Amino acid sequence: MVTHDQVMEALRQVVDPELGINIVDLGLIYNVDVQDGDVRVTMTMTTPGCPLVGNLLGMADMVIRQTVPGVTTVEVELVWDPPWDPTRMSEAAKIQLGLIK
Repeated sequence: MVTHDQVMEALRQVVDPELGINIVDLGLIYNVDVQDGDVRVTMTMTTPGCPLVGNLLGMADMVIRQTVPGVTTVEVELVWDPPWDPTRMSEAAKIQLGLIK
């Protein structure tokens, strides 16, 4: 059985190449819904003009399919509401970017 935690752990493998931080710690993942083997991820980008949108969405889809046993379908939906802001980042990401000590 596929779990929320398995999907989140898989998504930690997707790293924003500009920032060097995974998309979970960046706070880009808004929701993960798992129903049997069907996975639906709702995520955003740091800015609407992010040139890596296609790459990050594709990597998220691929890493879930390749690393989470039992997955039958994956849907990664890009949303802009609510807009992303730095408060969504994990403490580790904020430290890595020098936002907090």
